[in-house]
Amino acid sequence: MVSQSANLRSTMAGIRNLTLTGSGSSEYAGECLRMTLQAELGVEVQTMGGGVLLAHGARALTPDRPGLMVSLARSGDSPESAGTLSLMLKTQPEIRHLILTCNEAGKLATAFRGDPRVSVITLREETNDRGLVMTSSFTNLVLGARFLGLLENPEQYRMICQALSRIASELIQERCGDLADLAKAPFKRVLFLGSGARFGAAREAALKMLEMTAGRVTTMSETYLGLRHGPMSYVHEDTLVVCFLSSDLTLRAYETDLLRELDQKELGLLKVIVGESVPGDVVQNDDVVLNCPGASQVGDENFAVVDVLVSQLLAFFHCLEIGLRPDSPSEDGVINRVVQTFHLYLPEA
Repeated sequence: MVSQSANLRSTMAGIRNLTLTGSGSSEYAGECLRMTLQAELGVEVQTMGGGVLLAHGARALTPDRPGLMVSLARSGDSPESAGTLSLMLKTQPEIRHLILTCNEAGKLATAFRGDPRVSVITLREETNDRGLVMTSSFTNLVLGARFLGLLENPEQYRMICQALSRIASELIQERCGDLADLAKAPFKRVLFLGSGARFGAAREAALKMLEMTAGRVTTMSETYLGLRHGPMSYVHEDTLVVCFLSSDLTLRAYETDLLRELDQKELGLLKVIVGESVPGDVVQNDDVVLNCPGASQVGDENFAVVDVLVSQLLAFFHCLEIGLRPDSPSEDGVINRVVQTFHLYLPEA
């Protein structure tokens, strides 16, 4: 990404808004970045599912121009990816496009290279997951797009990536066994809680557990403050509650209040709490704390990739526990690595 700085400056020069788009996990990758990029770039940033743009066209977008649309994609071969970009190029000439993909041979990476409004950045081949669900593709797409807010500060970007890599490595080396043991717990539901960028991670985490278990485990993602408004009824005695705990003092106050409320109401099977310096009074006997030294220095705005890693490992081990294959858990082919072709009905605007 740093090597593409000059190209990115040209692509982003003078933009009045930025749209992060993708489908499924790629959309959630954008949600992990939206608020951070908006604060750093000083322009409106929105996340929009590829399917929404395909169905509603430019009506779904803020009207200010020029704009930049960043398409995030692992394969770049899903029907929405190319269909959405084709529609935008046809109907919105003042929108520039940046494609960030893991597959240099995908349709998204190859079909639009001749258009001067389109720039393509392909991540390294190692990020192009071969399994059904997105794992390293997701985290690397988030890290790749994260650089858009740090174009003028590449050293800070490098330091963030290195710090996240260190925290992730320590988790894998020291807590993998704990996550494998946790995956043996008799949960039938999982609730993922997060705030801000980490709510994007919660949405992705819920999808991972759902996909890896072929729907045998039901999942929900919610914000801490949003849980009280009805979704708390989801939390039964068979529900694992995975909590991405903020390092921001104000957010943490809201979040820990909610965790105490869950404990007082005796809701859930047990909690998994991911964060740094977790208060002891929110931890019950069977709860699992994944302490992440350095999380506060990295900041919530960058920590989603670690949250997702924890959730990916938990889903991976539970997939094995229930007798499925992590690379292809959908044994009856209900879902596939790349969404199967369907007919595109392209609106005019």
